[in-house]
Amino acid sequence: MRKLKLQVQTTVDGYMSGPNGEMDWMTFPWTDDITAYIGALTEPVDTIVLGRKLAEGFIPTWASGPEGEDQESIDWMNNTPKVVISNSLTESPWDNATVAGGDLAEIIGKLKSLPGGDIIVYGGGTLVQNLLAANLIDDLHLFVNPTAIGAGLPVFAATGVDQSLQLAAATPFDCGITALHYQPKDS
Repeated sequence: MRKLKLQVQTTVDGYMSGPNGEMDWMTFPWTDDITAYIGALTEPVDTIVLGRKLAEGFIPTWASGPEGEDQESIDWMNNTPKVVISNSLTESPWDNATVAGGDLAEIIGKLKSLPGGDIIVYGGGTLVQNLLAANLIDDLHLFVNPTAIGAGLPVFAATGVDQSLQLAAATPFDCGITALHYQPKDS
């Protein structure tokens, strides 16, 4: 069965963005070691999952060929099929993207049961929190930036559900980011 992976940038204090969606705290430029790590992480991936709000910026940004990104990354982002999780859209306004609405566990279960490679989730915030709360993610890759912002959108929302995880690997990079790879702890 396919794995559902989460790749998310976070602050040391656990936020995906500032209180108003700010992401100016992220460490750039990335170094060759983090680029290689992400290449290995995404190599078996053949599907990207996004929330609707993130998709509205993410898909058009990559389609425009963002400055500073290498062509291989741009091509991968544009050519990899996307599933946009939304209960407000009925059809996709984007190329190479489909819309899925309804019960999140059913959507993810169906995606994981299809033939193919792994699936990666980049966000948005509400989708990530709901996937984590429902224990639907197989591999969590938290890219911890060396910054604390004190408030914002947390990776782990207060759901009343314990999230028992086990550390699979911790990888520091030359740019100052550390990747923490967690997996759900077996009950």
